Amino acid sequence: MKTLKQLLADKPTNLATTTPDDTVYHALCIMAEHNVGALLVLEGEQLVGIFSERDYARKQIRNQRSSKETPVRDLMSARVAYVSLNTSLEECMSLMTEKRFRHLPVLDEQGKVLGILSIGDLVKETISAQQFLIEELERYISG
Repeated sequence: MKTLKQLLADKPTNLATTTPDDTVYHALCIMAEHNVGALLVLEGEQLVGIFSERDYARKQIRNQRSSKETPVRDLMSARVAYVSLNTSLEECMSLMTEKRFRHLPVLDEQGKVLGILSIGDLVKETISAQQFLIEELERYISG
């Protein structure tokens, strides 16, 4: 199975991000443009939250303002779990499953954002690693 560093290297380098002061509408447009389900919310280079489709679906309904008037800070999740490059993919999957979220930022030792993982990234890599193992076992058995 790949390492977290290898998995991030396979992803696009331009991260889809927003700021706490951007409107929810603008953030949704960025998500649609990048075909992603969540945006990292940054102030400068500092991670201050994450804004996901789930945040919008569950919190906007209670909001009395339109998405063009609502700042991201009103709907984002400010308490963000994250991992570092030395975290295994299994640990990432376990954390995401246990805490029931679909996107996980990866930060370096100084707190700089290196990337973001989705549950889909981890499932795809798990399937790929299992398929490789199956092929190797079939070669061993038939060889």
